[in-house]
Amino acid sequence: MINSEKLLFFLKKKKLKFFTGVPDSTLKNFTKLVENDSSLDHYPVYNEGSAVSLGIGHHLATNKLPIVYLQNSGLSNAINPLISIAHKKVYSIPLFLLIGWRGSPYVEKDEPQHNLKGEITEKILKLLNIKYMILRKEKDLKKISQLIDYAKKNEQPVACLIEKKILKSNKIFKIKKKHKFDISRELLIKSLLSNIDKNTKIVSTTGYSSREIYRIRKNNNLKKGKDFYMIGGMGHSGMVSLGVSLNKKNQVICVDGDGSLLMHFGSLKAQGMFGKNNFKHILLNNASHESVGGQRTFTENLPFDKIARLLGYQYVDTIKNLGEVKKKLKKFIKSNGPSFLEVKIKEGTIDNLGRPKNFIDIKNNFKK
Repeated sequence: MINSEKLLFFLKKKKLKFFTGVPDSTLKNFTKLVENDSSLDHYPVYNEGSAVSLGIGHHLATNKLPIVYLQNSGLSNAINPLISIAHKKVYSIPLFLLIGWRGSPYVEKDEPQHNLKGEITEKILKLLNIKYMILRKEKDLKKISQLIDYAKKNEQPVACLIEKKILKSNKIFKIKKKHKFDISRELLIKSLLSNIDKNTKIVSTTGYSSREIYRIRKNNNLKKGKDFYMIGGMGHSGMVSLGVSLNKKNQVICVDGDGSLLMHFGSLKAQGMFGKNNFKHILLNNASHESVGGQRTFTENLPFDKIARLLGYQYVDTIKNLGEVKKKLKKFIKSNGPSFLEVKIKEGTIDNLGRPKNFIDIKNNFKK
């Protein structure tokens, strides 16, 4: 294991002070330090491609080496700017990629979607011609120094892979209260599953939303409707829902999160434009990347209702307190879509929350 404080001190000693990226559970101990260090320039964003591009802009303006942090699943989002802008054969832009390596084949097995991406992560970096190292022990910090020097000298991206449970931290930061909403995700999901009809299709975003729907159905014997859990593919639940709704007469409800929605925000326009009467979109907004460490999404005061209306949704509403849940949720379910409902929820999830399994069975049951 490596102390996150030592890693950050080492990077600052190398005069690296610009950080941008997308939150990741593997790196959360480290990024919390970055977030709370006022001597650093830190810009958390919503898409890994955007983070790479922000880093490119920083280098163009300062000639300095930016640090871009991400989970290895996010390499897919980052490939375009890495290849078409930063690559040695294009603009030759140096970047230091700090990558949380979920599903590494060298450690204990992870979830299936992480295992698949983990197995090919090194191959992807090699295809991108990105020199990389694996950080496991404090003595490896010397290799980081060499990697940083290589990036600067050769003017090209480099990467440092960090596996699960490698980074620890002794610091405990006081959590800043983001809002005072009183609706729990669990309460909203129970109410939703109790009010839909038996033919409703639900597509739920990756993270706690899918895991809670799976658990709540099981524990409360709520059988109306069928679910498709987006155990990966963050940011794509809305478009999957739209694809289902365009080809079915059933009501299709997307259960989305604020971090997920922002990752591919342009999808909201396509959903508002092409969605039919049966397309319904619920945003559970707790202003947090809760399942990967609770980092802020800065969506406390974003007017999602006005945005959805401007982008073509025909029915739009917001739930801000417990007293509104029952009435507004029923009205939303009965509305003519495309419909958008933002629910302001508090942070927190069910204890000992499990994960969906038997994915082929889930898919086949959903398709029936």
